[in-house]
Amino acid sequence: MDGGDATYLCHWMRQSGLADLVPSLPDLVWVGVSAGSMVMTPRIGDYFVEWPSAPDDRTLGVVDFSIFPHLDVFPTNTLPKAEAWAEGIPGPSYVIDDQTAITVVDGTVEVVSEGDWKLLTQG
Repeated sequence: MDGGDATYLCHWMRQSGLADLVPSLPDLVWVGVSAGSMVMTPRIGDYFVEWPSAPDDRTLGVVDFSIFPHLDVFPTNTLPKAEAWAEGIPGPSYVIDDQTAITVVDGTVEVVSEGDWKLLTQG
């Protein structure tokens, strides 16, 4: 699933029934880029909400961490911005660049990277 706006994608995944179907597919391999990954998290933070009709920053919550993508790709996606973003996100958050992927297999999270990433946790 490619990028875009995670809240808009989440809305249409719910409307189409795909969001309800995903948990019933244990062998599903979801490959997401940018918003395509963020939609699987519980929250994306107000920083990434762009769709005017989004009720809030909540997304599907398939995984138990949030993602701040494109670290140092855009001038606004810096580590200090990510750290400020993470202050409003409960639970763990991964800050990742475009050479980083996160895999979740049977609940085990692994970061695969040839680039830069950081795990931020609250508390």
